[in-house]
Amino acid sequence: MRSSYSRAGMLVFLMFSATFAGCFGEDGGGELPDSNDLTFKVVGGSSNDSMAIPGGEWISASFQADDDMSVFIPYFIQDPGSLRAQNGTVLDLRSGEEITVKVLFPPRNDDVVLLLGEFGRTNWPIRAADESWMMWHEEMNTGSAVSASMNEDNGGLLPWIVPGNETGGDVVVKHLTTARDQRSDLTEENGVGASGGWLNGRDVYEWVDFISDETSDPTDLADGAVGYLDRWIGNGNPAYEDAITYFEGVMVGYGLDVEVHRFQSGTLWAVNICGYKTGTVYPDEWLVFGAHFDMAPYATPPTAVIPGLEQQGYGTRTGAYDNTAGTSMVLTTASVLADFDARRTMVFCLWSSEEEGLWGSGAFAGDIPDGVTVSNYLNLDMAGINYPGNFALSVYLGPDGTGDVIDQPGMYHLAEWIGADAFDLSYQIERGRDEWAAAGESPLWQNNYQDTVAIYESPTARSDHDSFQQIGVATLGWNGVVDGYPCYHKTCDKLSEMEEYMVTDNATGEANLVHSWDIVTWWAVYAFLHMDQVPVPNEL
Repeated sequence: MRSSYSRAGMLVFLMFSATFAGCFGEDGGGELPDSNDLTFKVVGGSSNDSMAIPGGEWISASFQADDDMSVFIPYFIQDPGSLRAQNGTVLDLRSGEEITVKVLFPPRNDDVVLLLGEFGRTNWPIRAADESWMMWHEEMNTGSAVSASMNEDNGGLLPWIVPGNETGGDVVVKHLTTARDQRSDLTEENGVGASGGWLNGRDVYEWVDFISDETSDPTDLADGAVGYLDRWIGNGNPAYEDAITYFEGVMVGYGLDVEVHRFQSGTLWAVNICGYKTGTVYPDEWLVFGAHFDMAPYATPPTAVIPGLEQQGYGTRTGAYDNTAGTSMVLTTASVLADFDARRTMVFCLWSSEEEGLWGSGAFAGDIPDGVTVSNYLNLDMAGINYPGNFALSVYLGPDGTGDVIDQPGMYHLAEWIGADAFDLSYQIERGRDEWAAAGESPLWQNNYQDTVAIYESPTARSDHDSFQQIGVATLGWNGVVDGYPCYHKTCDKLSEMEEYMVTDNATGEANLVHSWDIVTWWAVYAFLHMDQVPVPNEL
């Protein structure tokens, strides 16, 4: 991440759902079913009404009705016709009928709900964006409405869920619990709770550990180490070129179409590694995931390499936080999404030259092919030193246009919607909202905070998302401590230092890092799935 001296001090406003009272005011069209009239089970397993079901992974789930009913599934499902992910659906079930659907229940929230209504029901209530389904279930007096609508995918079979004007009246809530798979070779000290599922923070941790590994390797003539160090932009830098070749091979191994883009910037070449998977409906709309893989180069003379002066000189060999972390999250997300059919072309990019002034992403954004548009951009830069450590997790969006209102309510709503339920972070988001309203962005990047996740429209664009905002694209990104991190752009920017910085009274630094990366990586993938179904427009 680059340096900046900008500071913001804006207020965050809630400007989304209208509030409904009591039983939502409208009359239903028939008798409501009983929650026991629906049997839910994992295909190949037994009834799970009293058993935990898998969370954080795609499962085939059976819904069987003992009475006529409609079932609203407010979670990602994979349509059996199009095979694409969509944000929820409604099943109409006759008595005795059974339907099997592939469902992704939340990875970090043990409580899930299904909403039951009369057969053929179209209108449904939903929770407010900043509360979980269980919070909504406790009172059922907030939120807004959605409707089951015709599937808009070619080959799609199940209804889409779209904004609505009426809730349809009372609903019956069927409560289920989930449990996430965990690796047997890990303990709480290693972050075992975030080690399983479709993707997980432990995989990100192990990528960071590998890429930043300084163990000597005399056979490696590029950087002399096991990992991929010294990734400084520069013509003829063998370590830089070695990393490019390696990351290209990883993406090819995922089955992506990979291009190494080289753009001349002054006397140097900016190099981007991008993996593509062509969209099956809108191939000329690109949904881009990105992180910079370069790192801050040594100053001259390199005082940072003198023992005892590691935090005084500028430059780093490993760049564990900035930005091996983001690089590792892009590789992790690409590994799972590459197997998915998306409507829009998925693009996973590792940018170079961010530290020099966004050369890589700027060159890419300025060279989009004729007829192609970028629908949204997601940025991963310096995440990890944040919640659940004693620091704030920043979820930043833009472009920002004014200082006193949210100019991108759609993106703000989406970020809250995901975080409040999938990760059960309503309380942390509320605290972050208050902190942002009180002092803006700068303290969040420097000070200590507990239980704080701040979602806000950022007035500063210090990373590669700025390149896409400059061409009119709405963006979303994540990071933690920046200017307040003592190893920012220093030799001591190592995984071991990150672990030391993330120790809390109730967890090791390693465990907190794993859980931090788990939250951010899942948040990014959830946003990606939402944006593939319905892009978030730039509302300026």
